[in-house]
Amino acid sequence: MKVLVVEDNKKLARFLMRALTEDGHTVDLVGDGRQAVNQIRELKYDLVILDWMLPELDGLSVLREVRERGARVPILMLTARAEVAERIAGLDAGADDYLPKPFDLAELLARVRALGRRGAPGEVPLRIGALHLDRAERKATLSGQRLDLTPREFALLAHLAKEAGRVVPRMEILAKVWEMSFDPGSNVIEVHVKNLREKLGDHAHMIETVRGVGYRIAPEPAAP
Repeated sequence: MKVLVVEDNKKLARFLMRALTEDGHTVDLVGDGRQAVNQIRELKYDLVILDWMLPELDGLSVLREVRERGARVPILMLTARAEVAERIAGLDAGADDYLPKPFDLAELLARVRALGRRGAPGEVPLRIGALHLDRAERKATLSGQRLDLTPREFALLAHLAKEAGRVVPRMEILAKVWEMSFDPGSNVIEVHVKNLREKLGDHAHMIETVRGVGYRIAPEPAAP
């Protein structure tokens, strides 16, 4: 997912960015409420993590303004304000979820995933031969056995599976999986494809390389 973190505490903002990136998300950071409103208006995000106490415009005002403008992006509020009345105010202003500080990182990431599922209906499971991908839960199984995939490996496999039978160009993979608008000239895709093939074992052949173009998953993998 593409996540906007709105937090003026630079140390906490960097911590959140690192944790969310390691969990497979693309993250933008802004440090004040006015910039957050502009960013949400101009760019498309799958989720916003919003602090309450912000310079220029507080989080509650950000919530009200973006909702009045019609933005439906899921918003998770992070704040030291733990009183019930203030939580109700945040939810009434348009927050989808609320997590008081200090918070447990595992709980934050679980709430992020839950909001992502809520904001992305239609993420139906994909099945290609023995491979089954549950995109809502981000789980992959092969012949009934769970595959231990990193978030980025899962995203790559899911995108190829969604486009099964079609050659997916490198630039599309970079745009959809890494959210890059340019080719950095690295072998990042090749490394991830190699890792996926190793984890697929006898089914590694289902990811085909189309030289000079990209990669393809056959609609029905042939027997190895």
